[in-house]
Amino acid sequence: GHAGPKYGIPFPVFARASFGVRGANLPAVVRALVACGWFGIQTWIGGEAIYFLAGKLFGEGWRNASQVGGHAWTMWLSFALFWVLQLAIIYRGMETIRRFENWAAPFVLVGAGVMLWWMSSKAGGFGPLLDQPSKLGWGGDFWKLFWPSLMGMIGFWSTLSLNIPDFTRYGKSQRAQTWGQALGLPTTMTLFAFLSVMVTSGSQAVYGEAVWDPVQLAAKTDNVVGLLFALVTVLVATLSVNIAANLVSPAFDFSNVAPRRISFRMGALATCVLGVLIFPWKLYADPQGYIFTWLGLVGGLLGTVAGILIADYWILRRTRLDLADLYRAGGRYWYDGGWNWRAVVAFLTGGVLAVGGADFHPLVDGRPIGALKSLADYGWAVGLGTSMVLYLALMLLRGKGRAAAV
Repeated sequence: GHAGPKYGIPFPVFARASFGVRGANLPAVVRALVACGWFGIQTWIGGEAIYFLAGKLFGEGWRNASQVGGHAWTMWLSFALFWVLQLAIIYRGMETIRRFENWAAPFVLVGAGVMLWWMSSKAGGFGPLLDQPSKLGWGGDFWKLFWPSLMGMIGFWSTLSLNIPDFTRYGKSQRAQTWGQALGLPTTMTLFAFLSVMVTSGSQAVYGEAVWDPVQLAAKTDNVVGLLFALVTVLVATLSVNIAANLVSPAFDFSNVAPRRISFRMGALATCVLGVLIFPWKLYADPQGYIFTWLGLVGGLLGTVAGILIADYWILRRTRLDLADLYRAGGRYWYDGGWNWRAVVAFLTGGVLAVGGADFHPLVDGRPIGALKSLADYGWAVGLGTSMVLYLALMLLRGKGRAAAV
C-alpha cells in the first residue's frame, strides 16, 4: 500500500516498475481473472441469501421451484438479481462505493455478534460452544491440515494485498493508510475468525453437524425476524466485500490493458461476465475444492507477483520511482519493448514451483508434477520466496539493479 499515497498510482501502474510498461498487463490480468473467480463465488453466496430470504416470504412455491441445471430456477433468479445489484452500485462510481462501505462494515460486525448470541442461546450458553473437542489433536493429522489451510487463508488475502494501492492512493497520507490497515484488518478479521469458529462450533452442538456456510446456518432458524436479520447481514457483508475486493480492482486491471478503449465501467462489466463463466456454483459446492483447490491456486500464483513487487520496490529501488516514466514509452521502465523478461521468468518459475505439484481437479484438468508435490502445501510461501530471490538475482546480473533505483 505504500506506493499508493506516495505516487497516487493503482496496482497496474505500480507493477510497471518491475514488469515493464507493457509487461505489467501480465500480473494485472492474472489478478483480474482471479478477482473474476472470487466475484462469481461471492455472487453465488449473495444469491443464496436472497433465495433463502425470499423463500421465507413466498413459501414453499419459491423454495421448491422446478430444477434447472441442478438448482431451482428461483435460485438462478436470485443469483441474477444479486449480480445486477452489484453492477448498479459500481456504475454509480467510487464515491457511492465509499459511502456504502462506511455503513456496511459496522452493520456486519453487529450482525455477526447477534448470530453468535443466537447460537449460544440455542446451545444453552457459551459452554457447549467451547467444549467441542478437536477432531485432529496436535499430531501429524493437524499439521497436514494446518499448512494448506494457512496458505489458503493467505491466498484469500493475497488478492487484496496486491491491489491495495487501488485504495490507498485515495488516502490522505502515508500515516493514514498505515493506521487504517493496521487497525482495520487484523482486529476485525481476528474478531470475525473467532465469531465464525464459535458459531460453527455451536452448530455442531445444536444440530449435530458443523455448518460452515452462514447462509445455510441462518436458514435453520424458525424465527422469521431472526432469519431475515441474519440473511440481510450475510447479504450486506457479501455485497460490501465483493464490490471492494472483486470489482474495483479488476475494473482497473482490465482498463490498464487498453486505457483508451476499456473504461473503468467496461472493466467492471467484463469482471461480472467472466465471474459467471467460471461456474462458481460448482466450485463453492465442495469445501475441499474451495479451500485447497481454488485458494491454493490463487495463493501460489499471486504470491509470485508479490515477491517480485516487494523485491523491486523495497529492495532494489528503496521506494523511489520515476512517476513520469511509468507512463512513458522508452523510459527506464520500458526495458525490452515494454517487457522486463526477468520479471516474467521469475513469475513463471515461482508459479510452477508453487502450484505445479498440486492437484487442482476438477478446477483444471491435468496431473500434478510428482517432484513438486512436497511444495504444494506451501504454495504461497514458495511462490513468493522463489520469485523474490530469482528476480533480485536476474536484476543484479543485469548490472543496473542499484543504478536503476537512483
